[in-house]
Amino acid sequence: MASGDPLNRDLSVLHIDRSQKETLDPKRKPGRRLLIYIGAAVIFIVLMGIVGVKIFGNIAQVEVERPLLESNTSAGDVVLTAGGYIVAHHPIQVSSKVVGKVAWVGIEKGDRVKEGQVLVRLEDNEYQAQHAQAQANLDVTKAHLRELETGSRPQEIEAAQAGVELARANYQNAELNLKRTEEMFRAQITSQSQLDNARTQYEVTKSQLASAQKNYELVKIGPRVEQIEYARAQVAQAQAAMEYAQTMLDSTLIRSPVTGTILERLVEKGEMVSTMNFGGTGGVKASVASVADLNDLQVQLDINQNDFPKISATQQCQITADAYPDRVNQGVVAEIAPEANRQKATIEVRVKVLHPEDYLRPEMNAHVSFLEPADPQKKATRETLTIPRSALVRKEGKMAVFVVAGAHARMREIQVGRDFGDRVEIVEGVSPNDRVVVHGGEGLTSGQRVKVAPSS
Repeated sequence: MASGDPLNRDLSVLHIDRSQKETLDPKRKPGRRLLIYIGAAVIFIVLMGIVGVKIFGNIAQVEVERPLLESNTSAGDVVLTAGGYIVAHHPIQVSSKVVGKVAWVGIEKGDRVKEGQVLVRLEDNEYQAQHAQAQANLDVTKAHLRELETGSRPQEIEAAQAGVELARANYQNAELNLKRTEEMFRAQITSQSQLDNARTQYEVTKSQLASAQKNYELVKIGPRVEQIEYARAQVAQAQAAMEYAQTMLDSTLIRSPVTGTILERLVEKGEMVSTMNFGGTGGVKASVASVADLNDLQVQLDINQNDFPKISATQQCQITADAYPDRVNQGVVAEIAPEANRQKATIEVRVKVLHPEDYLRPEMNAHVSFLEPADPQKKATRETLTIPRSALVRKEGKMAVFVVAGAHARMREIQVGRDFGDRVEIVEGVSPNDRVVVHGGEGLTSGQRVKVAPSS
């Protein structure tokens, strides 16, 4: 056949090249089969590693503890539960003693402050000037008092003595002149008027001598006691005025009266602060901040008059904030209003939170369970099952714990009761034989494999 024939060209495609037969035959190339086996082994190892991680790599190490069953006689049954609000026992509106413009504010809502800490500073230029004026007046009165207490200087005494000698000389001269004039008058040499002038001059010099002598004695003695006492009174008056000016100056620094927490910041820089409440008009503020000690909290309740017989002074209570229903705080009845509310037919009762935790805030809703007072003649024993507080977890808004069964942790919903500090009562959900996870439960899921620490 000719090479250009189309039929020959098609058949040439089916022709087998004998030179490539050995390359395509795996039996004649054992190295290729080995590579296939190695690849399969690698894939198998990778798959087994993934399965191992799934099975063994997610094991959590935990510590467990069995619930503690103990007798408890400290509290009776709940006789009444009522709702109210958490309030600060002694909230304080911090005010200013002086009128002024706010120059600096150093607090924000929620800040912790110490007693005596500066909260707000007012402009003090005017009070600085008043203080300087009072200080200068005090210095003047003190200098005058020192002058009186020191007495006359030697130069003053010498000057007074010289005045006496001069007055005495004038007196002696006038006395001699009078005698000569009298002799001349008897001899009819001088007139009556000349004699009268001589006598007048004599009397004047005599008075001047007596005055000079008295002045000399006073200068030698020094100031009178009454003058010194008066000067001392002036110094005391000036001292009081200076201390008042200092007090007014110090009052431009408004300090916290107690150690506590800032509930509200009430002023801003540039606003006017007054000592009187003008009803908030004109931007003038009477208070600069509200502060309270959050370690001194109470729950304010309005108790129906029909339930009032169930409450007594110093009655033990359990307090639960609505936002944290799983946390119980101990309390005691601290105040009972002396009169009822006629319109609401209620009586105000305040329950003191004995050891308030940090999560409690004023104005939170809370419920108080009033416990039956213990009967000293009848001490009822009650079995209480408790676990550490660290075992509690919250899942989907419910309280729960993790219980170890075999090698797995199982989540179990519980119902908590009374609070005993670092332990809580469990009313329902676990038994004394359960092993409860107390540490390491963070992030656990129900059914997860766990390893119990040897110390548990």
